[in-house]
Amino acid sequence: MTPLERRASASLASIFALRMLGLFLVLPVFALEARKYPGGDDPALLGLAMGIYGLTQGVLQLPFGMASDRFGRKRVIVLGLLIFAAGSFWAAAATDLQGLLIGRSLQGAGAVSAAVTALLADLTRDEVRTKAMALVGASIGLMFAVSLVLAPVLAQAVGLAGLFGITGVLALLGVGVVVWGAPAAPNMAHQARGRLVDVLRHPGLMRLNLGVFVLHAVQLAMWVAVPALLVQAGLPKDHHWQVYLPAVLASFVLMGGMFALERRGHLKKVFLAAIALIALVQLGLLVQAWGSARLWPLAGLLFAFFCGFNILEATQPSMVSRLAPMPVRGAAMGLYNTLQSLGFFVGGWLGGWLVKSWGSPALFLCCAGAMLIWWLVALPMQAPGRTVPVRQDA
Repeated sequence: MTPLERRASASLASIFALRMLGLFLVLPVFALEARKYPGGDDPALLGLAMGIYGLTQGVLQLPFGMASDRFGRKRVIVLGLLIFAAGSFWAAAATDLQGLLIGRSLQGAGAVSAAVTALLADLTRDEVRTKAMALVGASIGLMFAVSLVLAPVLAQAVGLAGLFGITGVLALLGVGVVVWGAPAAPNMAHQARGRLVDVLRHPGLMRLNLGVFVLHAVQLAMWVAVPALLVQAGLPKDHHWQVYLPAVLASFVLMGGMFALERRGHLKKVFLAAIALIALVQLGLLVQAWGSARLWPLAGLLFAFFCGFNILEATQPSMVSRLAPMPVRGAAMGLYNTLQSLGFFVGGWLGGWLVKSWGSPALFLCCAGAMLIWWLVALPMQAPGRTVPVRQDA
């Protein structure tokens, strides 16, 4: 990487890290702490409160991405972070589950992921793009690991309201990184304006959009049931980090091997193997939920999940940015992040409904089926090269 690429990767990864740390601080304890609010005894409503963030993200990611193509990446990122901070402070002041719903909705309205990843793609070359995206993914994974340690402690000290307040402060710190830390975006005034239809007609991009929807629906749906399985296995909720943290950190070891395999032309094999691995994890969780949950098998399954998840989180946005030409890069990343956010919403809502209606075994069975469908859809893909025309299949 050049010095500019290193600066861009570090600063934009830190923006993701600050924003996602706030979200992840809430995630491990939300399902348990929100039950203390009026209305929190309804699992379906609780799942909706977890996933509503993804719905508003899904509605606004594409407009934010297209706006970044037209008005500039950094302006859109600052606006989105300010809206996210406002939603965090609203949720901190909430006194019932409906107030949390409104706050989570406003958090989702700060839909900056597409603009941030588009800016990172603008500032990096194709040959280092996956590495840059992996740095972002690693920062997100690291924040998830940190949150697993801090969340139970902070929740006990300041409660769920305090966690949302911390989230708002972290978002404001992210604004400072955008203004003073991130490099300026390239001048795209001379480029012809692209069309959204070019993205919608691109089969390779649409495969990746389906994939990110399934991946994040499964991820959030899992977390409706996994904390309860760990408690059933004998691990108190404030000790869950003892499983999560080693699993996340150990999964990072595989990232270096992924880069080597990509350079040797094995990206498709790695990609399909990661999808299949997560499908097998869901079947393993189904076995645990059906019988008597045991701690060590659960820990192994979560390690395997994070291995597959980290690989897919690094490769998918890199592939999108390499397939999409610069005039519609923001729109392509916007549509990609829209499907990602809708996956969060559907996963939270449907996961809560499945657990309430049929129990956690049905949840994990549906997750395994969704991953299998994605694997079949991804099977004909061709890994993108360093320079790919807009209409080339993937």
